[in-house]
Amino acid sequence: MCLFYKDDVSAAIKERRVERLNAQVENIYTTDYQSMMDEQLTKERDSKERTVDNIYTKVNPYGTNTTSMYVYFTTDTASTVSYTVSADGYPDYTATAVTSDEAASAIRSAINASENSTGDTLSPSASDEDSVVSTVSEDKLASTTHEFLVLGLIPQVKNTVTLTITATDGTKTTRTITQKGPKLLGSEEVQLEQTTAPDSTTLGELGNGLYAILGNDSNEQDFMYYYDANGVLRGEVPVLYYRSHRLLFDNNGLMWLSASTKNFVAMNRLGKIVKNINLGDRFILHHDYALDSDGNIVSLATDLKRSDHAVQDQVIKVDTNTGKVSLLVDFGELFSDYKSSTDHSGIDESDPTAKNRWDWIHFNTIQLMDDGSALLSARETSTMIKINDIEGTPTLDYMIGEPSVWDGMDEQDSFLTKVGDFGDTGGQHSITVQYDSSLPSGQYYVYLFDNNFGYAMTRPDYDWTVIDGISTAQSSKDKDSNSQFRKYLVDENAGTYTEVQSFDVPYSPYVSSAQELSDDLNLVDTGMQGLFGVYDDNGNLKAQYKMELSTAYIYRVYQYGFRGFYFA
Repeated sequence: MCLFYKDDVSAAIKERRVERLNAQVENIYTTDYQSMMDEQLTKERDSKERTVDNIYTKVNPYGTNTTSMYVYFTTDTASTVSYTVSADGYPDYTATAVTSDEAASAIRSAINASENSTGDTLSPSASDEDSVVSTVSEDKLASTTHEFLVLGLIPQVKNTVTLTITATDGTKTTRTITQKGPKLLGSEEVQLEQTTAPDSTTLGELGNGLYAILGNDSNEQDFMYYYDANGVLRGEVPVLYYRSHRLLFDNNGLMWLSASTKNFVAMNRLGKIVKNINLGDRFILHHDYALDSDGNIVSLATDLKRSDHAVQDQVIKVDTNTGKVSLLVDFGELFSDYKSSTDHSGIDESDPTAKNRWDWIHFNTIQLMDDGSALLSARETSTMIKINDIEGTPTLDYMIGEPSVWDGMDEQDSFLTKVGDFGDTGGQHSITVQYDSSLPSGQYYVYLFDNNFGYAMTRPDYDWTVIDGISTAQSSKDKDSNSQFRKYLVDENAGTYTEVQSFDVPYSPYVSSAQELSDDLNLVDTGMQGLFGVYDDNGNLKAQYKMELSTAYIYRVYQYGFRGFYFA
């Protein structure tokens, strides 16, 4: 009886702690809180003259990144600033800060100009962004007013932050700030287990970009985390609930992310939430979103007002200026015959309280393409689907995958022809369109995480073993199963696709992600095992990290260089 009582008390205390934390985070995401902290920060900062000998600092001023520190000072001569965070027992973390909005704009403009002039797709990874930022002149990066965030304070220990201030004439000045790291809001590891530690060469190639852990979903408080190449925590970003699925950077210096199933928020480089768009009563977002050429968000969505309870089969547009939400595609109408052929079953993990859901297609990725179309990944059919004129009059262009899934449907005629001897995907995730100027017009690459798992709740009678090499094992621990990193060459002119690269990775029947970091490095998240690793193009493991799972999986891991946002 006593033991049961203690368990009940412990559970009640934990529940109350979580409730308080949830309420704290909800408050952070209000306009009143952000305005109040902005006023407080400005008043404290401007109470004195702030030079290199009287630097103003404040830990996590806007509540949006627990281990960050705001820094402000002025110099007589235009200068750039780099910093190193040091703490006993941890590797140093060094970065060059973006210290002005003008510098941030110059960097983002250079990145956009590079993509526009070359036609090549730039990954948001550190390697790709570094190559572009190196072309930005020092004059455009230097300033006399320096306002920025230091990332990566180690929690609850003494941190030494060394600032190196370099004038345009080459003169260097150093200043040291000592700061005890704050207590984390969550219970994540500060140092991840490195099942394969990166060597010095790999560390150099990875640079100081940060792995964004997108969706270590929790039944308590949810976060996005930043980890460096050594597996050390460098950021804890609380979200309202659910998860952030990816980070989007617009031309106004803002970083957009999902903070719940209902909210898209925009954060500036100092951590202030400057926009918070609520989707309203009809739609909730899920799994993925992208910025269009006008800076609006195109997102996967569920329509909560449907009488048939179909989920995860809509695409919406969110006007980032007005907050207006509009429907772009109802795939239940576009593929009505296929939908009606499926069993009415499924769940909606973006709405866990929902009942009687019909998850007949389950989109998990959307990529906007240069011609105004979109390429989507449908998990339930193991199909990649290109839709023309996604923001106008959407029509089906083509499909890639196992055609027999669509037997008896008009859409089966749209499948591209496979060239080569390889099995198709099983429940693929994280598809990425990659343009390459060395290819003829009409050709491009698509790479992805192939779960290599054959199952569909709404198609219980379909035999997935028609796909060569596919697994039907539900457990990520199955020793005879593996997933794959895969890359296709798509030729729209010829109507074909062929596999140009693949290698095995640890098995995850659901979720997971893939990202090309550089010409020879690839990041792969095996979500259900809590593993993410860096592989060369031959599939050799160069680094691997293991994170304790809050519940079932880590949805995605992408590396971001954050050039023109946090870093110069």
